[in-house]
Amino acid sequence: MIKILAIESSCDDTSAAVLWDQTVKSNLIYNQSIHEQYGGVVPEAASREHIKNILPVIDAALKKADTSLQELDAIAYTQSPGLIGSLLVGAHTAKSLSQVLNIPLLAVQHLQAHILSCLIEEPRPNFPFLCLTVSGGHTQLVLCHSASKMEVIGETQDDAAGEAFDKTAKLFGLKYPGGPLVDKYAKEGNPTAFEFAKPKAEGLNFSFSGLKTSVLYFLQKEMRKDDQFIKNNLHDLCASVQKTIVDILLSNLEKAVTHTKVTNVCVAGGVSANSELRQRFENLGKEKNWNTYVPKFEYCTDNAAMIGIVGYYNYLDKDFASFDTPTEARSKF
Repeated sequence: MIKILAIESSCDDTSAAVLWDQTVKSNLIYNQSIHEQYGGVVPEAASREHIKNILPVIDAALKKADTSLQELDAIAYTQSPGLIGSLLVGAHTAKSLSQVLNIPLLAVQHLQAHILSCLIEEPRPNFPFLCLTVSGGHTQLVLCHSASKMEVIGETQDDAAGEAFDKTAKLFGLKYPGGPLVDKYAKEGNPTAFEFAKPKAEGLNFSFSGLKTSVLYFLQKEMRKDDQFIKNNLHDLCASVQKTIVDILLSNLEKAVTHTKVTNVCVAGGVSANSELRQRFENLGKEKNWNTYVPKFEYCTDNAAMIGIVGYYNYLDKDFASFDTPTEARSKF
C-alpha cells in the first residue's frame, strides 16, 4: 500500500490530504476569508496565510487519517500553475518533508489534478475520456489518453468561466467570491428573463470577455431608467447570466464529443460545483447516451486529495521530482 501526503497551496486555500493508494483518508481545507474585503485574492496576503496555516493543516490531516509521518511513502505537492508566492510555500514545505523523511517527492500540475479528481472514487471513467475543466483561472477541453498523457483540444481565449461568474457577480454588487452566490440566487430566478451575448471563438475554444461587456452595457442602460434595477431583478439577472455561461460550456463540449467520438465525458474544476452546470451536464449525457462523471463537491474546488491522486499515478510510474524542480506560476500540459 502506498501512503501519500498531498499539499495544495496554489491560490488562497491551504489544503492537505492523506491517501492510501487511491483511497482518501483525509482531505482538509483551510479557507482564507481575508480576501472577501478586497473583492479578490491578494497574493501577498495569501502567501502569509499559507505560511501560518500549512503545518497545522498537515498535522490535522495526518491525525484524521491515523497516519504518522514515518509511515508515509511520498509527498505530493502542487508545482504549477498558480500564485507564485502561494505555490512556493507548499513546494518548500513538501521538499523539506521529503528530505527529512528521505522519501520521494511528487510534483503535480494543478490542472491535471482537477481532471484526475474524476478518478478519486467510483464510478471512474475509462480512458480515453473527455474532460471539461472549468475554474476561476482556466477553461479547457482536454482529451485524456491516460493518467499522464493529455491533449488540450480547446481553451479560453480570454476570461475563464469562473472569472465570468465572479466579474458579473461584482457588477451585481455581490461579495467575492461571487460565483456561488450567482448559483444561489439563480435558483429563484427566470433564466430566460434577459438575453446576453455568447461570444464566438475559433474551433473548440471559448471566449467570455464579451459576456461581461454585454452585461455591463445592459446594466448601464437599465440603471439610467431605474436605479433599483439590479436590486429588483437580481435573481433573474443571476439566472440569465448563469444560463448563458452554461450554454457556452455545454455547446462546445457537445462539439468536442462529436469531433473526437469519445463518449466518456467528465466535468471538473471549481465551476463544476455549479448546480445548473451539473444538472444540465447530466441531462445532456442521458440525452446523448454519454457516460458522464462529475467529482463530489469536496473534490471540485482546490483541494489536496486531487493532488494526491495524481501523485499516486506518478508514484506508480516512478515519475519523481527533484529538489531542483522549479515552481512555476504558469504552465501547460
